[in-house]
Amino acid sequence: MNKLPKVFVNKTSNKNVNNEEVFYSKKGKSVSKTLDSSNVVNNLLVQKKINDIFNSPNFVYKVKVNVVLKDEGEKVLTLIAKTNDGVLTIDNKIILIKDILQISEK
Repeated sequence: MNKLPKVFVNKTSNKNVNNEEVFYSKKGKSVSKTLDSSNVVNNLLVQKKINDIFNSPNFVYKVKVNVVLKDEGEKVLTLIAKTNDGVLTIDNKIILIKDILQISEK
């Protein structure tokens, strides 16, 4: 005959409270901001195009590009370097990537 081990089982009568629900609210204006998905996608495409221009075998020191800017419209610029948040022109001007709507190599 098989003998089953005797195991003591304690009955739980109270509710577990170690997993409490947490809620945070901030007074005043709403903290959440809505992101325009088309703006985010456009910004990522512009960054990819800029990276492709600077990583191409045609880029040695400078490259001419057609750029459409938010405030200034379409321009032809000569780019010489890329920073984290902008590009540097040969005229020593920094153009922010977030201000660029379109860019293409000329």
